[in-house]
Amino acid sequence: MFEAILIEKNETGQTARLTNVGEHALPEGDVTVRVAWSTLNYKDALAITGKAPVVRRFPMIPGIDLAGVIEASDHPNWKPGDKVVLNGWGVGETHWGGLAQKARLKGEWLVPLESAFSMAQAMAIGTAGYTAMLCIMALEKHGVTPGDGPVLVTGAAGGVGSIAVALLSKLGHEVVAVTGRPEEVDYLKGLGASDILPRSRFSEPGRPLGREQWAGAVDVAGGPVLANVCASMRYRGTVAACGLAAGMSLPATVAPFILRGVTLAGIDSVMCPQPERREAWRRLGKDLDPTILDGLCETVTLAECIPAASRLLAGQVRGRVIVPLDGTG
Repeated sequence: MFEAILIEKNETGQTARLTNVGEHALPEGDVTVRVAWSTLNYKDALAITGKAPVVRRFPMIPGIDLAGVIEASDHPNWKPGDKVVLNGWGVGETHWGGLAQKARLKGEWLVPLESAFSMAQAMAIGTAGYTAMLCIMALEKHGVTPGDGPVLVTGAAGGVGSIAVALLSKLGHEVVAVTGRPEEVDYLKGLGASDILPRSRFSEPGRPLGREQWAGAVDVAGGPVLANVCASMRYRGTVAACGLAAGMSLPATVAPFILRGVTLAGIDSVMCPQPERREAWRRLGKDLDPTILDGLCETVTLAECIPAASRLLAGQVRGRVIVPLDGTG
């Protein structure tokens, strides 16, 4: 038996509870992992609260991230004792996830733990930090360099935004952070932001084209925020879009794309191919200062994940939420 958050559904809706689950109930897979650390992400919070139809199969153990040690393996790339990380692949949505002490998974979903990080640090980074690095790699692919001008980061006090600010600053970019939480100004400046802008400046309908300001941008918001960011990009600037915190819509025009040559690069971290996924983690090991991670994180127990999910959706959580499962690493 092992502890897990279990989401179940009945005729009145869905519920999430902390319970014990038998190992025999684990889904199919060719590796079994003893989970050391997991995380609570925005998607996990939606799943736990039922605020969005994230869970596709019931019962479900949420948790799109995990770090742990392989206990058993029928996969040629992995052996017992290997330390591994998982992000995405539908885990926590269609396949039991990381908010449990055990997980059975497909070996092809796993990446090795980078030697620069402990398992706790890997989860302090998690899908949020890995997504932030994918965004930065997309900016670089499209030619955005530190000398080109400021890079804007929306949702900067959240998980993706916090790590994007820290990474971009360390790489030499001038970073401008957008947040709806003025109390986080000192936190964001501590991560390397040179200026802080209020979210309200981007959340109302704007003009098709605004003043050229940003050489690059990392956007977690979508909706009118993304539309306004695109409208204020510099000529041939690039926006890496990875989230929908402000909505699924994009109330924009084609003007930035056909008059300024702006690139809108979509970032998918869930099904990202292994070579790019491994390169993102390699880059994180090289470019992210692990000493900043303690200041980015809040640690909650497995039992505390359920109330913490509501706080996260209410915008009351700064940075990352990490969850110890066996106290190691």
